[in-house]
Amino acid sequence: MAKAKKIYNQQSLSHYYNASQFRIDTWNKLKSTTRQIANGGTNREKNIEKVRELLAYLAPVEIYWAFPGSQVFQQLVRDEQLEEFDLLANKVSRIASALLSGEYRRKHIILDGAAETEAERDSGIESAPYTSFDRARKRPYFEVLIVDDLTNAQAESQRAALAGMRRDEDRCTYAPIFVPSLDDALIAVSFNHSIQSVVIRFNFDLHSENGLPVLSKYLRDTKLDGIDDVDSSEYGIILADAISRIRPEVDLFLVTDQSVEDVAGRVGKTCRRVFYNSEDFFELHLNIVRGVEDRYKTPFFTALKTYSSKPTGVFHALPISRGKSIIKSHWIQDMGEFYGINIFLAETSSTSGGLDSLLEPSGPIKEAQDLASRAFGSKQTFFATNGTSTCNKIVVQALVRPDDIVLVDRDCHKSHHYGMVLAGANVVYLDSYPLSEYSMYGAVPLKVIKESLLKLRSEGKLDRVKMLLLTNCTFDGVIYNVQRVMEECLAIKPDLVFLWDEAWFGFARFGPTYRQRTAMFSAAHLRERYKSESYREEYTRYQDETADLDPDDHEAWLSRRLYPDPDQVRIRAYATQSTHKTLTSLRQGSMIHVHDQDFKSKVEESFHEAYMTHTSTSPNYQILASLDVGRRQVELEGFELVQKQVEMAMVLRQTVMTHPQLRKFFRILTVGDMVPAEFRESGIQSYYDLEQGWNDIWNAWEIDEFCLDATRITLYVGQTGMDGDTFKNKVLMDKYGIQVNKTSRNSVLFMTNIGTTRSSVAYLIEVLVKIANDLEQEIEDMSPAERRIHELKVKSVVEDLPPLPDFSRFHDAFRPSGELPGDEGDSRTAFFLAYDANNCEYMSLGDRSLDDAMEAGRDVVSASFIIPYPPGFPILVPGQVASMEIIEFLRKLDVKEIHGYRPELGLRVFTEEAIQHQMKR
Repeated sequence: MAKAKKIYNQQSLSHYYNASQFRIDTWNKLKSTTRQIANGGTNREKNIEKVRELLAYLAPVEIYWAFPGSQVFQQLVRDEQLEEFDLLANKVSRIASALLSGEYRRKHIILDGAAETEAERDSGIESAPYTSFDRARKRPYFEVLIVDDLTNAQAESQRAALAGMRRDEDRCTYAPIFVPSLDDALIAVSFNHSIQSVVIRFNFDLHSENGLPVLSKYLRDTKLDGIDDVDSSEYGIILADAISRIRPEVDLFLVTDQSVEDVAGRVGKTCRRVFYNSEDFFELHLNIVRGVEDRYKTPFFTALKTYSSKPTGVFHALPISRGKSIIKSHWIQDMGEFYGINIFLAETSSTSGGLDSLLEPSGPIKEAQDLASRAFGSKQTFFATNGTSTCNKIVVQALVRPDDIVLVDRDCHKSHHYGMVLAGANVVYLDSYPLSEYSMYGAVPLKVIKESLLKLRSEGKLDRVKMLLLTNCTFDGVIYNVQRVMEECLAIKPDLVFLWDEAWFGFARFGPTYRQRTAMFSAAHLRERYKSESYREEYTRYQDETADLDPDDHEAWLSRRLYPDPDQVRIRAYATQSTHKTLTSLRQGSMIHVHDQDFKSKVEESFHEAYMTHTSTSPNYQILASLDVGRRQVELEGFELVQKQVEMAMVLRQTVMTHPQLRKFFRILTVGDMVPAEFRESGIQSYYDLEQGWNDIWNAWEIDEFCLDATRITLYVGQTGMDGDTFKNKVLMDKYGIQVNKTSRNSVLFMTNIGTTRSSVAYLIEVLVKIANDLEQEIEDMSPAERRIHELKVKSVVEDLPPLPDFSRFHDAFRPSGELPGDEGDSRTAFFLAYDANNCEYMSLGDRSLDDAMEAGRDVVSASFIIPYPPGFPILVPGQVASMEIIEFLRKLDVKEIHGYRPELGLRVFTEEAIQHQMKR
């Protein structure tokens, strides 16, 4: 293929979030422009120049896809040079439509000749005779990247050889792509979502001849500095390692002319197979297909389908099994019509007949969990059918003993707080940084965590500290630097257990940028890091630098980065994920992922007991099957779906920031709004800038203490004069049918997911424009008095915001005695003390009685969890002393849903007599 003319506009390219988005839009522009020329439109010469420019944009991009392919693209270039614009327009239309619809995956696209029908002409796709090639295309389609410096003739010969290996029994089919360099290979796997296998040969260059700016980010992210000084015999191994970091799910095959035994021993973790010198094409074909089939298989879903197709006689529980109680009914047959028969054929409580037991899995459920472990990068993975709330309680109960100290994010989900009660833990609550302007909290700064651990060490309690529990990412999208948090905490407490609540972060494993901030990736990375000689050298230097520091000089330790002793550190990480919230699964489908070096020796038995305690003996098999299928999906197309999910969010952000009407009333909060400058070492204020386009966020995600999940779009609605709850319910939901999950006093949270489409984003933008137009007209028509009322409403949600209180303290009655005083408290004792109604009373928030009691010196101690929605976490927990800031927060809340609080009665607190009695015990 001819090299691209470097006539692109770098400024315009910077406004595309990713290259895939750029490619599709460029093909559509080319389609529109060539049609204008073919139809005899005006500005012919200008349009011809635009076509040349668009072809030059695409030239360095298209080598990374099998369709339309380099030969076809060269034909398009020749058509333009020969000014065959009718033919060019026809071909481009068919290519663009096939790319947009994905039709090229399912059938051969004919590009020569006229379209047969008006419908086909409109779609740009022409029917072709049904061939064996088309039979293959009815199966799932993917693409194989072959890294080798070949001539066009050699590439076509190998393409034909691989095509000749197809068999009717193959479950899937593929098309090869050939690239000549290491750079091109890295760009291709980052760029082309369809690549599922990579064949790395030994005859390729290092650097790409392409210079398209939008591609450069993919090379910066691979960290291959100094590779020019490496012996060329190492290129294949280096490339395999780099690809496995970007796309760990992709199958890698290495062809080497070196000692195959030596190479195989060095790439065993990354390569599926190593071939010597020249591989057998049939053997290569079998390995490629088998690798994808291994990811495609769904053991439990397949077993459930097989079971459902068997005739059985049901003489056990579940009248609904096989649909018998529905089919025979005179009154509920509409349920069967609505759901279809298969869901009832698959409904059973049997664990035999090819099925399995969730509580003691040894068959297809066990295999499905093992495949999920591979996909999510854990050592063990466990399925759950009753949500992440239960997963959290399982992990806490398995690991925490009564009187163990647990450091807990105060803003975490209520299931963790209840888990602490069940386990009998002594809790140290950690405060997140406040975002008072938006009535929400961020996340817990590392300095706060370290300070708590250092204080516990000085108090002689470090041996009792068992776990650190944090939410990653938060509901509002704030993401921790997981590796940094784990590393510095392990420097203080080498065997500390980490429970990362990733309920909203299950998708992150399948995006290279996101993956680096997940629990399982971080645990595996740190474990390898601490085994290396380079880390030992780094730790030795650290010891020398800190040898004279006083262990009790907390400020000195807080102001520097800490490193754990590689001979003492134990990597013990758990992640709970609501698979159903961000990936494909039925409601309540969740997973527990484990990377714990001590799991087998210290945790396995207690984990099993905790799992048995909280897991139903009659789990829903449909949920389990959906978890199995959801795993298949993310291993085969998770990379593509997550990239598109982020892309949709970025498009929405960009539109709101640039649309003149939307900017009058709405603002999408940026990372600069959500993360204070002290936690953003990169200095990036916004991932998108009106002047610069998309900033280099990859560096920020690597070094900043906190970053922002771009798929969480917090829309600031303060200038509308409506609070978030009103805007959500009265406008978005009631008027336009748009659902959102969370609000704050002056914002609503939108979330894109792997099912979000450009049409749904376009609809949301359309709705927001309508709302903005209606608001503008309404304000223009207001009388002076009405205008004043509107301004007061705006002031109410922009300036007159309720305070954001920190955790106050546990009352001494619920703190450990007989040792140095600390911040930890025993919420379990308080929780059960409140079971006796005689120990409790109610105090109203609506009069002065509560204020008078507090001013008189009484410690008002909560007897229950008080959880307003939003923000959705406990403002008060059992045993906590209510501060005046907390009381004011509760009074100024205008949300209707507050769990644990009954407005007609007041705040439920312990009587003074109950507190005094507890103090004596």
